[in-house]
Parts: sequence; structure tokens; C-alpha cells
Amino acid sequence: MIKILEYGKVQNGEIFARVVPQTKVEDIVADIIKNVRENGDKAVFEYCKRFDGAELASLLVSKEEIDKAVKEVEPRFLEVLKKAAENIRAFHSKQKREGFEIKRENGVVMGQKITAVDRAGLYVPGGTAAYPSTVLMDSIPAKIAGCEEVVMVTPPNREGKINPVILAAAHIAGVDKIFKVGGAQAIAALAYGTESIPKVDKIVGPGNAFVAEAKKQVFGAVSIDMIAGPSEILVVADEKSDARSVAADLLSQAEHDIMASAVLVTNSFELAKAVSIEIEKQIPLLLRAEIARKSIDNNGKIIVAPDLLKAIEISNEIAPEHLELCVDDPFEYLDKIKHAGSVFMGRNCPEALGDYLAGPNHTLPTSGTAKFSSPLSVDDFVKKTQYTYFTRDALKEVCEDVAFFAQKEGLTAHAKSAVIRFEEK
Repeated sequence: MIKILEYGKVQNGEIFARVVPQTKVEDIVADIIKNVRENGDKAVFEYCKRFDGAELASLLVSKEEIDKAVKEVEPRFLEVLKKAAENIRAFHSKQKREGFEIKRENGVVMGQKITAVDRAGLYVPGGTAAYPSTVLMDSIPAKIAGCEEVVMVTPPNREGKINPVILAAAHIAGVDKIFKVGGAQAIAALAYGTESIPKVDKIVGPGNAFVAEAKKQVFGAVSIDMIAGPSEILVVADEKSDARSVAADLLSQAEHDIMASAVLVTNSFELAKAVSIEIEKQIPLLLRAEIARKSIDNNGKIIVAPDLLKAIEISNEIAPEHLELCVDDPFEYLDKIKHAGSVFMGRNCPEALGDYLAGPNHTLPTSGTAKFSSPLSVDDFVKKTQYTYFTRDALKEVCEDVAFFAQKEGLTAHAKSAVIRFEEK
């Protein structure tokens, strides 16, 4: 059963305790990465056979396989995928930025230009669940940014096939190449390249502990989006909130993973008790009831705060991945929210809306990293290049200042590089 904690009557350590996954996979992942770097496709094929049970003739998903998959997907679901893609494109198109240039009267020109990374790599988990939403959320911003090529990797089943809904989503999103490989070996292949799989500049997408560790180890050879932790939801709800809806929203994250955390912060002890009862009613009805049960029992909590402002203070300290503001006028409190991955406003905005259809990205900072990180966006697929132009007269105006500054740092060659241009030959 979910814990109910009264703020001010228990230790803050219990209020703000966070799930910390314990994994010891560093050495295994390091060996996989080394093997893929040294042996390329040969290593990847071997890992596909060992871990996925698939003997593949080719890693690349063919156009025929993609076309067949699109035909196999339920027409209504295809339409929903297209609607979601439209919303995601509309939202992320607003994120695209232009460079700038500053021109001064003395001829100095300074500026910044924005350039997309050449090739983006997208990891899409396989296993027991298929997440076409991840395909849309992670590839569409890359396309909007202007990446020349978006490469997707995802593990095959034992027959060497990819779930049709994953391929359909990739088709709708405009993914350029898809490869049948998952796990740490997929991350290694994207980071260093193999005979079949091209080296990318940025790797994005969620995965298990092996994938997360591999992303950590290849960082530097490539850029990565983030090291994602377990799913999180925090609901701030007042005394007028519907206990059934709040319980359902909490369980929407609890069903993800036994390590997921669902937290309610409320100013009403009555709502806290009602939500606790509702959670117990709803868990047995879930398809993933066993997962949700463990998540709620081990990581779930209800925090009773003296008022909504304190509830938001608590939320800011936790810095959740998903934050729901279940109040009549959520915009009244929006400016007080400092740290959250994505905020769902009002009583009619379940977090699931953001997972699938609304448009804002669902790849979000977890584990408190919302204090300094942002959702995946077009910005993740671009880089900024500065440029500077000085005329001879403009350099002469500041030459002595540059040299003086350099000498203060003990860098005489720096100083010389400025003044030498005005010394007699």
C-alpha cells in the first residue's frame, strides 16, 4: 500500500528520498563495446543471436519490410500515429532557431550560426513492449533540426522481425535507415560505426541498464541526450480533486517499471486517504498489475502539505520528470514551478496525453536532473558555431588591451600574436 507522509512530522530525508537503481554492468558493457569496435558487424550478428535469439542475414531493415509493416498496422492506429506526428511537428517547429550577426561601425563582425549534426542515432527499446511514441518523439525533432540522416536501431524478435508499429512510426516520422540490433551493442555500433551501421554524431532514446551504461561509456566519441532513470510522476492536487483520476494518473507511471515512482503532494488529508483507497481498487484491474503493485509499494508516496504553495515547494525540490497541477487555475501557479521536466496543467490533462498526442516531447530529465536539464528538443540536434571578423584598424584599437590581458595570464605568445601585426618587419 502507498505510504502517506505528513510534511513536518517525518524527516525530510523520507519526504525527498529518491529511487536509486543499483546496477553492476560496467564491465560487461565495456567488453561489448570493445568487441563491436574491433569486430564490427561480426560482433553485432553474434550478439543478436546470443541476446535476441535471431540469426540475421542482414542488419538493415529493407523497404519491403517497412511497406509490409505499414499495411499490417490497424488503419485507425495509423491515423492516430499521423495525428500525433503532426502535433509533435507543430510544437517542435517553434523551437527552430536562427543564428545572429552583430556589425559595428569600425568594421567588426561577430555572429553565431546554427548547424544540424550530420547524422542522428535513435535507440528504440524492444522486448515485451513496443513504443512507437518514442520513435516519433525522438526522430521528428532531429528531422526539423535538419539532420541529413536519422538512423534507428531496435532489437528484433526471434524471427528476426521488428514490431510493425515501430516500423510504421519510423516511416511516418521519416527515419532514413533502420537496423535490427538492440542493447549495448547497438549503442556501440552507432558510436563507432560498423560495416553496415554508420557512425552517428548524437545518440538519443531510452533503454535498459545496459543501454544507459553504454551511452555513458561512449559519450565523448558521440554526444548523447541524457542518462535516463526510472519513470516519475508527481501530482500536486488540492482538496477539490477527484481521487479516481489522481489515482489513475499515479498508476500511469507505476505500470512502467517496478523502479518507477509515483508521488502525490496534496493539502488535503481526506484526498490522500481517498487516493490510497482508489489505488488499491485500480491496481488489480491493470494488465501490468504486478509491476504497478511493486512500484507503488516500494517507491510510491503521498505527501500531505499544509498548503499548495508548500506542495509546489516540495515539488521543486523533487524536480520530477512529469508534474501534474490538478487545480482550478494552474496558470496561477506556473511561474512558481522552477524544476520539472514537463508540466500538465489543470484537471483535464493526464500525463498520458503528453506521452502520445499533445505535441511537447516526452523524452524528459529524470532523477532530479530537471534542476539543470531540459526535455529533448530541436536544440539537441544542432550545434552553434561562433565567428569573428576584425579589420586591421579595429584590431589596432584593442591590440594593447589584448596583449595586456594575455600577459596578466602569463601567456606571452597570446600577447605576441596580437602585437606582432603592428611591429616593423
